Amino acid sequence: MKKLFLLVTAFCLLYACPLLPAQNESLPYRTGKFDSSAESLRKYQVPEWFRDAKFGIWSHWGPQAVPREGDWYAKNMYVEGSRQYKYHVATYGHPSEFGYKDIVDLWKAERWDPEELMKLYKRVGAKYFVSMGTHHDNFFLWDSKLNKWNSVNKGPQKDVVGLWQQAAKKEGLYFGVSEHLGASYTWFQTAHMADTSGAYAGVPYDGNDPVYSDLYHERADKSDTGWLTTNPAWQVDWYYKIKELVDMYHPDLLYSDSGFPFDYVGRCQLANLYNSSADLNGNTQAVYTCKHNPLGMGVLDVERGAVEGISEDPWQTDTSIGDWYYRRGQRYMSSDQVIQMLIDVVSKNGNLLLNIVQTPEGDLEDDVLDILEGIGRWIDDNGEAIYGSRPWKIYGEGPSMENQARGTFGGVRDVRPYQPGDLRFTTRDGKLFVFCMEPTDGKLSVKALGKSSPYYQQVSSIRMLGSKEKVRWTQGADSLEITSPSFHPSYAATVYEIQFK
Repeated sequence: MKKLFLLVTAFCLLYACPLLPAQNESLPYRTGKFDSSAESLRKYQVPEWFRDAKFGIWSHWGPQAVPREGDWYAKNMYVEGSRQYKYHVATYGHPSEFGYKDIVDLWKAERWDPEELMKLYKRVGAKYFVSMGTHHDNFFLWDSKLNKWNSVNKGPQKDVVGLWQQAAKKEGLYFGVSEHLGASYTWFQTAHMADTSGAYAGVPYDGNDPVYSDLYHERADKSDTGWLTTNPAWQVDWYYKIKELVDMYHPDLLYSDSGFPFDYVGRCQLANLYNSSADLNGNTQAVYTCKHNPLGMGVLDVERGAVEGISEDPWQTDTSIGDWYYRRGQRYMSSDQVIQMLIDVVSKNGNLLLNIVQTPEGDLEDDVLDILEGIGRWIDDNGEAIYGSRPWKIYGEGPSMENQARGTFGGVRDVRPYQPGDLRFTTRDGKLFVFCMEPTDGKLSVKALGKSSPYYQQVSSIRMLGSKEKVRWTQGADSLEITSPSFHPSYAATVYEIQFK
């Protein structure tokens, strides 16, 4: 009844006031420095903690991991003929009889230990941690009073967001949440379909049962097919539910899996986030990320990609070591690939948010642990070139700078092959850090520091991070020539610290 009351009230407010049919100033949000206007929100400044942090770990986890069939299971189990539909029918039965609501009950998270995982994530270098809040499946991982389909009422019967946050705070990590609800209203419409052939032709899937409309949503209008719904009532439903998440946990970061959502409604959400953060911290320390350009109101997030050059504004890559959700037999990135991606992103003024794939039970398998240990070894030697750094005059040089493959959602690919001679740069405390992305044959040429280069500065000393061996070098007209130490670590990317006179 409470949900229905909120929806009806909000819908009436949207349409009953003739003066404010589109700019509904009645949506409640925490008042303060920011209001719901774009002009106000463009005064936002990204906090220094985010600019310094560079590396975060994400738990993109929930009931959709249960079948061990990878991404978008809740949607694709209702897509006749799809790989996940076939698996579902063979394993659980037809989705008219055994639907996603029943998958939810199978998620127990019985081996999940958030405190031990957070200790690990901190040890390998994460400075912030992001919990899934809700995916497109409309299942909430917090103790929601607005949606009974949540992890306290069902499944593991635990406040997943709350327990992750407690563990992150204990380890001194900043804490964020991701919301994918905005796309849920249209994404989950497959649950309202039926088979077109076979023994179950015409039999409605369980999403058509009005008893479960609070999970699968109502049937959308035929014209409402975009990533974000155009239904004003659903937009307001999104507002109150994500506002509940923010008001309960006051995250340091909120991520939306979409472009900036719902215009005015989204701006109210943002004002609430920023003003609440200011009340708690004395000034706004919260970060908001979304796909596409947030127009100065937050931070750009590029999924599985990177910007092409140095961005004036801080930004973020979000990606996963494999599928977003657990899939049996999947292959993951190597630790070297993750490190190279981190270096490239940081050299362009970005952060890396990396999903670490958990089993349905909540633990990590040995191959995932090995990847994390590899990241940690590199961070131990080279972290000073990453954390607190800023872009240099150029982000890099080398053979792979040309003809870079396009990213899945814009920009360039986040994971791509590098070649000897590919370099990236960061700077911190007057020092230049040169990242050699792949091992060379003993000589490293830095053209940007040749005497004829527009970026030339006279070098006074060079050392390789993680090595005590003396580095020999000469600075000529065309390049700075560095003779690599005889020692080479087990990882691919090495880092040289350069000081100038």
